[in-house]
Amino acid sequence: MPAHDVIIGACGGLILWFGWYGFNPGSTLSALDMQGIARVSFNTTLAACSAGLLALFLSYSRSKKWDVAVTVNGFLGGLVAITAPCYWVDPVGAFFIGLGGGLVVVLATDLLEYLRIDDPIGAVPVHFFGGIWGTLSLGLFAAGKYFLPTPTGADVSSPVTGLLYGGGAGQLLSQAIGSGSVVVMTLLASFALFYAVKLTGTLRVSAAGEIEGLDLHEHGAAAYPEYVLNGKDGTPKFIPAAKGLSMSNMPEAAPGDD
Repeated sequence: MPAHDVIIGACGGLILWFGWYGFNPGSTLSALDMQGIARVSFNTTLAACSAGLLALFLSYSRSKKWDVAVTVNGFLGGLVAITAPCYWVDPVGAFFIGLGGGLVVVLATDLLEYLRIDDPIGAVPVHFFGGIWGTLSLGLFAAGKYFLPTPTGADVSSPVTGLLYGGGAGQLLSQAIGSGSVVVMTLLASFALFYAVKLTGTLRVSAAGEIEGLDLHEHGAAAYPEYVLNGKDGTPKFIPAAKGLSMSNMPEAAPGDD
């Protein structure tokens, strides 16, 4: 199937990036912690940049093409990864957390394709795998010189120190237990819910609906009416809904069409 509009997709990714400056600095709980807000903002920017660039160059090394979609998912992976540790890491840690986020997104995308799991927008590599990496990275890169945020500033009684900064494996183990618990409970709840929906016969659309396209089948309109789809022989293919046709009265496809 043809790709979505890459330009609009990239704009959406940049809008998400902009929104992260409300999301991460807001985790400081108070504007009184100005140093924390500045540090979080800088760490967020640095991680997104390193992740996006790594994904860009890694995709180019494979295909010799500058892949915008991979780059966007790369910097989104960096943003997801830095969300958990953004307050407790220094810029060096943020840079490497971003690199890890970009790499995780690319490798996780490869894994899903190998397993033939359909994830058109890369949500699982970005949010699931990138989120797990970010949660664990706090236990690795927490600098040991930043403290818990409070409504009145930083609480200096409880520094957080990661394994790579001499803090031992305790924080990393806590992060792993927390992340693993969330993964297990989410999977159990999701499988139970989807299996219950499957029993109703409404989990998946009909085969005819898949062939027609969900934009037409579910919403009665073409998502991209400005695009002309061509068959293998180069002749334009019409959109059935535009001519008032349904799957039940569609003419047979021309030879060579998919």
